Amino acid sequence: MSKTIVTIGQRQVKLSNLDKLLYPGKGFTKGDVLDYYGRISGAMLPHLKDRPVSMKRFPDGVESGAFFNKNCPDFRPPWIETRKVDSANDRGYVRYCVINETASLLWVANLAALELHAYQHTVHDTSLPTAMVLDLDPGPPADLRHCARLAVRIAEILNGVNLRCLAKTSGGKGLHLYVPLNTPTTYTQTKNFARALAQQLEKETPNEVLSAMTRNKREGKVFVDWSQNDEHKTTVCAYSLRGHTEPTVSLPLQWEEVEILARRRKVPTVDMSPKEALKRVDEMGDVFAGALTTKQMLPPLPPDQSSQSSA
Repeated sequence: MSKTIVTIGQRQVKLSNLDKLLYPGKGFTKGDVLDYYGRISGAMLPHLKDRPVSMKRFPDGVESGAFFNKNCPDFRPPWIETRKVDSANDRGYVRYCVINETASLLWVANLAALELHAYQHTVHDTSLPTAMVLDLDPGPPADLRHCARLAVRIAEILNGVNLRCLAKTSGGKGLHLYVPLNTPTTYTQTKNFARALAQQLEKETPNEVLSAMTRNKREGKVFVDWSQNDEHKTTVCAYSLRGHTEPTVSLPLQWEEVEILARRRKVPTVDMSPKEALKRVDEMGDVFAGALTTKQMLPPLPPDQSSQSSA
């Protein structure tokens, strides 16, 4: 097994099998993965900072299966930060990796942890989410256009109660909407608000939107997954790679881009490649930075505007 040692600040990170194909169909190697995470770390690390991270690892590449790794491996270097979090089934705790520096990011990437899924809370208080999240998941033949159109509608409703939202691609066919909070808010509040909003959207356009977690009813609809707002659930981090056939990225979008996608007549394509992500950050900076700095308070529940829509 070939190994390389790189020095990052005061850390030494052992990297192995740089030529191993992790995305065989595109000739994208572990070395390419490490290069991407090293170069995107400036934009990505703030979104990982002090958050427990669940890793989705693809040790033999995206065509050979994967597994979620919640417990930070015992063979980690002593400088890898970890935090204990009570498990969902009340059977002890999970010791998660906390990725606060480039060296840590490269160490987990070297484990073929292509996807990094972060909690909505930090290790400082696991009961307080910093955002409310909606996962817009299209059931074919619905596609990214339908997600974008729904995102615009959601933004209209949120604007009505003075809430701003941000968008990123899922790294696949859908969109993730984040409502930054960064104020004392509970998961009960975010989950109840998200569920009521999803139900309201389904009531307005039942042939286009689904709020219930019923897979056999998703055809041609956008499923609004509100259940992500839970202290035991994670969402893929901004700028994370996804373990699909091609190396795609969960890519933050400017809101104007969401509106353009919503107006497309043909199925739009969003370049979600690592190359595009790096180019955008070089040119625009982190367009998702507002998720960490914007302070908002959730009202009790979203307003029911269905009557206005039918007027």
